[in-house]
Amino acid sequence: MSQIGVIGIGKLGLCFALNLEAVGYGVVGLDVSEEYVEELNAKKYRSHEPGVEEMLAASTQFHATTQLGEFLAADPELIFVVVATPSLPDGSYDHTQLDEVADALIAEGASQRTRHFVVMCTTMPGYCDGLAERLGPYGYAVSYNPEFIAQGTVVRDQQYPDQILIGEADAAAGDAIEAIYQHVCRNEPTMCRMSRLSAEITKIATNCFLTTKISFANSIGDLARKVGADPDKILAAIGSDGRIGARYLRYGYGYGGPCFPRDNRALALYGEQQGYELLISKATDQVNQRHLDFQVAETLAQHPENEVIELHQVTYKPGTTILEESQQLALAVRLAESGRRVRIIEHPVVVADLKSRFGDLFEYQDRG
Repeated sequence: MSQIGVIGIGKLGLCFALNLEAVGYGVVGLDVSEEYVEELNAKKYRSHEPGVEEMLAASTQFHATTQLGEFLAADPELIFVVVATPSLPDGSYDHTQLDEVADALIAEGASQRTRHFVVMCTTMPGYCDGLAERLGPYGYAVSYNPEFIAQGTVVRDQQYPDQILIGEADAAAGDAIEAIYQHVCRNEPTMCRMSRLSAEITKIATNCFLTTKISFANSIGDLARKVGADPDKILAAIGSDGRIGARYLRYGYGYGGPCFPRDNRALALYGEQQGYELLISKATDQVNQRHLDFQVAETLAQHPENEVIELHQVTYKPGTTILEESQQLALAVRLAESGRRVRIIEHPVVVADLKSRFGDLFEYQDRG
């Protein structure tokens, strides 16, 4: 099979590179950290993501480098880019790392043949069209192919996706990308091919629909608990309707993590920029905050002032060590700041992170 390049082989990019390698592709990865690249090539890298260490150990056709020249010399037919696009204060995505990759490729000069440049990170709608205008004269056909994955199940999510979203540069690019997924995927996902702009909107709108379901479920659950009804039975009944579905329709913590909150804000911002206010996205954020307020008040009412409140998980979801925008952690902070004793029982890595951030605000206990 052909050679494929992956620029940005961090948590997500490495999983994708190893999934490509596992089905027979030769894969060259590019990253900025010499130490990290050496660990990968020596197969000494340690990861909390299930499956990564085993796949790395078994790999025979994956090589990492920090040198763009060496990366291009491997002559990859397709280059997938999985760099970070963090949120800016206004809610938009920071495309700096993508721009730096484009600048570096331009500095190398025009490609001898057309190469497919496939953006996998989340971008503001319209960005990839602008990138295509920059890279087109240098022989790169830009497509948009974001992932729908969750931390803790990245490898499996890439192997068994519900859909593959392809914002194609043209039909040939779409065919090339689709062919790769036909090898990688162990199921038969829906292939959704469209323009780059449509795909960029689809990516963040998909996550925003999920946040809407989560906020709806929690608001109905809050109402049910307030009047003495059973939120779980109510939501199970609603979710049994085939038009609605049960996934993401459970009562619990609000949404958090590295994707949902920022995608929701970005879509609302994009709507404003285009003169169309997305009221649902804004309301979803408001409901998420009100649900946290409800949980704080309910927890305080349930526990006497001298009682230690124990929380056994404060990461944004079970099975991860990620605290980014965790509603569970936000609850713990609110309770502790109200003067209550809060004991967090968590994975040692999480406990160490919490101690560095919050000091003695909490009591801590490692989870075995």
